Amino acid sequence: MKILIIASSTTHIGPNNRATGNFLTEIAHPYETFNAQGYEIDIVSIKGGEAPLDGMSEKDDALNAAFLSGDGLRKMKNTVSVDEVSVDGYDAVFVPGGLAPMEDMPGNATVQKVLASMYEGGKVVGAVCHGPVSLLNVKLSDGAYLIDGKNITSFSNAEEEHYAKGDVPFLLESALKKRGGKYTAAAPWQDHSVVDGRLVTGQNPASAKGVAEKMIAILERSNG
Repeated sequence: MKILIIASSTTHIGPNNRATGNFLTEIAHPYETFNAQGYEIDIVSIKGGEAPLDGMSEKDDALNAAFLSGDGLRKMKNTVSVDEVSVDGYDAVFVPGGLAPMEDMPGNATVQKVLASMYEGGKVVGAVCHGPVSLLNVKLSDGAYLIDGKNITSFSNAEEEHYAKGDVPFLLESALKKRGGKYTAAAPWQDHSVVDGRLVTGQNPASAKGVAEKMIAILERSNG
């Protein structure tokens, strides 16, 4: 199996120029979970080059440490742009969170094209925390929004209230609901991930590993 991870290139966000990036746990936990399964993993980013990391205070967590001392960090430092990538051959695509994707994902036409193409091609699509913002404006070939009517989760309004409400351009939970997403959430910072067919989303950093495990379950069933 071959997994494509699309990382943000954003380093600062909002009126206070808050430092941000791809949240370490939300990329490292899925990466190491896919890696343990023997999957091949490529990391691309919006602009190419080094994809920034945030949440480094959790660097001593076992999976995060494995990512930082292994191929994961090397790949993050040397990404190609998503504009240069062909989705041929990939079995799944995953988008990590952090505040960063709120800035450079929702309006990115290439990201929308990749996600729509993968989904309509029968592939698995996953995202966690603020990562589901990448799905917000994805339209399928029939003109419908991908998330319309789908069971979905993301970083919740309740979580954002005490984290980055003044830094983000909009509240992700509210935006997903407005697009027709059937949104659910657990209590703030608790593990919560949702499967709807081949779409898998997670609420927060605690949900990142679960998203990868649910994606793997779908991939292994389809390969069985």
